[in-house]
Amino acid sequence: MIRFKIDVLEALKNKGYTTTKIRNDKIFSEATLTNIRKNKPVTTTTLNTICEILKKQPGNILEWVPDLNTENE
Repeated sequence: MIRFKIDVLEALKNKGYTTTKIRNDKIFSEATLTNIRKNKPVTTTTLNTICEILKKQPGNILEWVPDLNTENE
């Protein structure tokens, strides 16, 4: 399973991108913000925007961890 290594919303906030600004500037939809909050998958477009704002590589933001449900396969 791929998941965020960092608290993305906190990192964005530290760069001046509060959730209010993100909504008002239409950077991400409410559904995308919810996915980020719940550590659910996001699109590569969203990931690209996160990387641009934070000036980080995807590997600094995401990590792969074994899924316990498929570990025995």
